[in-house]
Amino acid sequence: MGSAYFDATAKQASGKPGSSAPKVAGLHTAAAIQTIATLLWIPQAALLSTAVGRIAQGGGVPDVLWPAIFIALLGTGKSCLDAAGGRMAFHAARAELTGRRSMAIAALAQRSPLDSTRAASGEAASVIGEQAELIVPYLSRFQPARFKATSVPLVILGCVFPISWVAALILLVAMPLIPIFMALIGWRAQEASEKQLAATGGLNGFLLDRLRGLATIRSLDAVDRTADKLRADAESLKSRTMAVLKIAFLSSAVLELFAALGVAMVAVFVGFSLLGEIRFGSWTSGLDLASGLFVLLLAPAFFEPLRELSSVWHDRASGEAAIKALDALSADGMTLALAESTTPRLSDGDIHLENVSFRYGEGASLAIEAFDLHIRAGEHVALLGASGSGKSTLLALIAGLATSESGEIRIGGQPAGSAAQGRIAWIGQKPHIFAGTITHNVALGRPGVSPQQAAEALDVAKLGSLASTYACRPLGDGGTGLSGGEALRLAIARAAASSDACIVLADEPTAHLDAATADDITDSLLALARHRTLVVATHDPRLAARMDRTIEIGAEAAREAAE
Repeated sequence: MGSAYFDATAKQASGKPGSSAPKVAGLHTAAAIQTIATLLWIPQAALLSTAVGRIAQGGGVPDVLWPAIFIALLGTGKSCLDAAGGRMAFHAARAELTGRRSMAIAALAQRSPLDSTRAASGEAASVIGEQAELIVPYLSRFQPARFKATSVPLVILGCVFPISWVAALILLVAMPLIPIFMALIGWRAQEASEKQLAATGGLNGFLLDRLRGLATIRSLDAVDRTADKLRADAESLKSRTMAVLKIAFLSSAVLELFAALGVAMVAVFVGFSLLGEIRFGSWTSGLDLASGLFVLLLAPAFFEPLRELSSVWHDRASGEAAIKALDALSADGMTLALAESTTPRLSDGDIHLENVSFRYGEGASLAIEAFDLHIRAGEHVALLGASGSGKSTLLALIAGLATSESGEIRIGGQPAGSAAQGRIAWIGQKPHIFAGTITHNVALGRPGVSPQQAAEALDVAKLGSLASTYACRPLGDGGTGLSGGEALRLAIARAAASSDACIVLADEPTAHLDAATADDITDSLLALARHRTLVVATHDPRLAARMDRTIEIGAEAAREAAE
């Protein structure tokens, strides 16, 4: 497992996994800087009200020059601090998203394709690639806004109260109503966001599945039925999206209503106090122009953090739903990673299966029943049988890609599982070729595979001439231009580059190949498996004849002989 996965695991371990408010390094600092920037409006308002009071008393330019200079300096500092805090929050949010994505991707890599509980490819791609981006605005905007909404109004209230207790009382009464209604709306918003994200992931999974089976859909004349299902899912997604937007607009309208009423009531009190119609509410004989203007300037700033919180309230619902979806993908991966970090490494390629049974999903018939097998380290064994006899399933069980229903599988004296995967090389029937150089296709992102090791692995697979041909140009996605034999040789080269692998598992390596190409593939496979344990699932008797031992799958007598 890569170090990025464990870094992400450690990062999540600093808070509660799956919590709605994760502890993100640097985010509290960014929120504090943005809060300080917002609080700089208080001295600006004091200077501005003082300058206006001096002008009203007949003062000239010298009386307001220094207040104007300080207002400009404070405004510049406010802008710089706010920009710096926003940048810090964004980078912290991106780092958290990268860590959570790494965890989810590593978890998916640990899950077997045979696992029926594994998330669909389209849904997982939607969560990791699209929905996960909603975490960034949640962390970079909502979290700092919430911090400001809990601190800035209290500081402003402390500045207003010594001047006018009535104005402070108006603000104090209006303030709690906003969070109460926001919380009530927020519960509904999060539920709607989770349903909308689930609908998006389901639609993506449906599209990917139908695109893969487009030829089958046409052959079964099910195009219209598929289109109707797609239309219905799209309509459902549209209605869920509109529900989320309606809730978002409702939350903004509620806050604007209470904020406008609060500011209006303060303005009415200050205005009538300056006119002399109201003679109570202040600690002195009455409000003068400077103090009244100061209170009036702070009233909108009192509600501004709450207004900002309302504008990003939808980000909270979407972000928490995205975090929950990512954590659902990475939950099993964390367990597997911890198991890998505590399980001893394999010492050899000895394979032992005892009374192993397996079925595909609940209620299905047993694909393998009470199977026993012992393969000695360094032995070359062929699992020979017809299609559907369970050969590939046995390889998946040995590789740890599937979990047996009963029995025990030991490799090198240790239980098979994630700990064995670093010592097992897999060669499938249809290896996937990625867009990129042939060397990168051999290394597959493994930092320990140097270009020299990749070249040696290509020589083992007898692909030296192909490597020279593609030295200066990349392979196409899916192996465009490569023959089936060349693609299999590339898979053999990938296995040869795994210096730690002591076991090689090959699933039908000579299927659909002509006799000459099959013999060449067999030669390369045996060269790769020298001093290693080799298990080949095949229905080719010529390949099976070149192994040390052949086990016929599906015949009881053969199983007894294999014991």
